[in-house]
Amino acid sequence: MTIKPPRLRTGDTIGLIAPCIGLKPDYIEKSAKELKKMGFQLKLSRHLFSESWGFSGSVEERVADLQEMVDDPQVKMILFGGGEVCNQLLPYLDYDAITANPKIFCSYSDSTTLLNAIHCHTGLVTFYGASLRTFQNLSRYNWQSFVHRLMTTDCRYQKSAPWRTLWPGRCEGELAGGYLVNFAALQGLPWYPAPPEGCLLFLEDLKEFSTPAVVSKWMANLEHRGVLERASGLIFGHYADSPEPWIDEILCRIGQRWQIPVVQCEDYGHGLHNAILPIGIRARLDTEADSFELLESGVQ
Repeated sequence: MTIKPPRLRTGDTIGLIAPCIGLKPDYIEKSAKELKKMGFQLKLSRHLFSESWGFSGSVEERVADLQEMVDDPQVKMILFGGGEVCNQLLPYLDYDAITANPKIFCSYSDSTTLLNAIHCHTGLVTFYGASLRTFQNLSRYNWQSFVHRLMTTDCRYQKSAPWRTLWPGRCEGELAGGYLVNFAALQGLPWYPAPPEGCLLFLEDLKEFSTPAVVSKWMANLEHRGVLERASGLIFGHYADSPEPWIDEILCRIGQRWQIPVVQCEDYGHGLHNAILPIGIRARLDTEADSFELLESGVQ
């Protein structure tokens, strides 16, 4: 059963945690100031800046921080960033408590692991795209996406720029995905056995992290795990600031092999734009009409 968290309202409390990598106080300073200016209260987790393990807090610290935010009725949204090691938390989360206290989970990158596992285990719609980084230099596009996806039930989707069709077609399915490496590594684990049948995949990667060959390797992993066989379509987000023909070629081959529509856009990922995509909500892609539609809101 799909669970939609209550939408965010001005004056609500947003909990900040670091489930992936420890943060520095100066990293969140500008984001915290922006969020407060937008009218939100902030609650900082106890171990937000922990370096118990050198690069992050311990598993126990990070799980405790997340659980405290889940249990606090004043916290309506849990916001966090990326990094590494988010997968360490999966066996220790209280999924029943998350189900009983539905609230907005929003992040990107390494947090792909957490967002998809939570949705898979609880049915709670989670949100990919915005993180603490988004509010360091908040653009109009990113602000509008935040408001439309998290503060209203408006289903209209705004593109940052025209999408490019790499393989044509029309499809409809439940949104699943995120950062390619994390989504591929998650497949087949007890916390995410497989994406839903007929899912509409949205993926992204970054040239600085993954060459085209690495992207191809992880796409092959999705193929081997049966994910592409289950997919109805594929949206690929920001990869580089300039055209990368090899990425286009890789994506075209996927579209041709699996006969699914494939498009590329700049709306989300590690670039300037942070559109928010609700994991667990059905969407429709039509390359002939050049349209992408969310068929329902992710919040209530």
